[in-house]
Amino acid sequence: MFRLLLVSALVALSIGAVPKERSRRPLLDGRIVGGENADIEDFPYQLSLQHYGSHTCGASIISTTRAVTAAHCTDGSSTSSFTVRAGSSKREQGGQVVQVQEVNIHPDFDYWIIDYDVSVLRLPKLTFESGINAIALHPIGAELAVGTNGIISGWGTLASGGSLPDHLQVVEVPKVSDDYCQSAYGSITPRMTCHGYEEGGKDSCQGDSGGPNVAEGYLVGIVSWGRGCASAGYPGVYTKVADREIGKFIRSNL
Repeated sequence: MFRLLLVSALVALSIGAVPKERSRRPLLDGRIVGGENADIEDFPYQLSLQHYGSHTCGASIISTTRAVTAAHCTDGSSTSSFTVRAGSSKREQGGQVVQVQEVNIHPDFDYWIIDYDVSVLRLPKLTFESGINAIALHPIGAELAVGTNGIISGWGTLASGGSLPDHLQVVEVPKVSDDYCQSAYGSITPRMTCHGYEEGGKDSCQGDSGGPNVAEGYLVGIVSWGRGCASAGYPGVYTKVADREIGKFIRSNL
C-alpha cells in the first residue's frame, strides 16, 4: 500500500468531487525505520508539529518566525489547532511550545497525487539557543549527486501499527536517481526527489511527514510519501526544496 507520512488524526478532510480517472494515494504507514536515538542539539532545526497538543508531523525551522512542513500535514485543519514544540528531543515535554499563527499551503498542492507538498508556518519569534536554530534552504536549481546521504529525523512510529517513540530518531538514506524513482512509482514530478536503499531496511515512514531531509548542511527535502516503509525497490519520496516552484514559494513567505 502507498503511504503518506501523516497521523490519522488529520485524515478526515473535506474533499469535493474528483474525476474518476484520478485516484488519491492512500495514507502512508509512516515511521523512521532502522534509525537510532538522536539529540536535538545535533538537529536544532527539528520541530514537532502538534495538532490539538498531540504530535502529528515533523517540521523544520528556517528562520526565527518561519518553519516548513508538508502541505498534507496542514490541509483541512484550522490554524488554531496547531502548535510546534522546539528544542526538545522528547515529543511531549521540554523545549519551547508556541502557537502557529499562520499556515500558507502551496496554492497548487494536489492532495490526490501529493504534488507541491509544502506548507510554510508563521510562528511567534523563537529564541535561538542550544537545540533551537534554523536550517538553510537548498539553493534553487541545486542538485545533489546520486548516492549522497540525506539525514532524516522525526518521531514517527518505529514499527507498522506501533506507538510513537518518545525520543527523536534519525536515519541516513542515499539519494537515488530520478529514473530509478520514476521506474518504481511512474508518477514522480519535478517537485519530488527520492532517497532510499534498493534493498530497503531504512526509511522515513506516519508521524515523520513534513520533517526534514538534510544533506550537505541544507534542507534538501520534506518528508512526503512512498510505498510501504523501507520496502525494497520503493524509496521514500520527498518534496524537493531546490525545485524552482517550491523554492520560490517558500522564500515568498519568509
